[in-house]
Amino acid sequence: MQTFRARDGAAIDFHVIDDRADASAPSLPPAIVVPGGPCRGVEYLEDLAGVARVRPLVVLHPRGTPTTGGASRGWWTDADDLVDLADHLGLDAVDVVAHSAGTRLTLAAAARYPDRIRRLALVTPASTWLTDAPRDSLEIGRRRRDPLVDAALDSLTGVEPVDQESFERARVVEGPAGYARWTEREQAHAAVGAWSLAAIEAYFSDVPDDAAERVIAADLPSVLIIAGDEDILVGVAPVAAAAEALGAELVWLEDCGHYPWVEQPAAFRAALEGWLSRG
Repeated sequence: MQTFRARDGAAIDFHVIDDRADASAPSLPPAIVVPGGPCRGVEYLEDLAGVARVRPLVVLHPRGTPTTGGASRGWWTDADDLVDLADHLGLDAVDVVAHSAGTRLTLAAAARYPDRIRRLALVTPASTWLTDAPRDSLEIGRRRRDPLVDAALDSLTGVEPVDQESFERARVVEGPAGYARWTEREQAHAAVGAWSLAAIEAYFSDVPDDAAERVIAADLPSVLIIAGDEDILVGVAPVAAAAEALGAELVWLEDCGHYPWVEQPAAFRAALEGWLSRG
């Protein structure tokens, strides 16, 4: 674990994953990874199916995660931290891999600092905020005809948790909605990475009303989207619409939900390693 100082003086944690056979050999500069959750303990990312064998990864621990702590200032403002991490690493422009809710912060950084973000890889991005495409999560989930998935959907569309205790109960029930299958592997992964209701509420605070318009209108860099065709949490139609709005290359992974490095590691590596190696 390492720490850098953000421009407001906050101490922000990060860690490095470098699985190259010869880590001392000259290589491409590291890519920065922004986790989702939001503010979930970053260990849920694991080693991203081993893609750091191609290129080092620097994983940001956003404000509100268990290690960095503190409170998020809202994902639009927290985009500053991504740029401050790049400064700490001595990188003028960076390639960024972001997952789920972390793609909001990453797109904000790309819109606000177009000269600092070189390329984006967005993994199962939360997308309903970007376009008016209807969410199709219920349709995806109900066709599974699985009582556990049905219960997860009922929780996701029901009364929102009001405290940490009810939030944690809901997370357990909603776990199966995150994956296309619910084997021991997925069950174990769903239990990894602590997060809190208060951190989530802070992450979604103080966001400009026109954030989506500002992102879409921005001079964005090249964007790759990697998505699962059975992703209940973010849907399929909203992701496809976001890819079109962003002018992104879109790679669909079959029989895959929200965590492709867990569910389809080989296909995920094939999609992301090629992108990383083009640095």
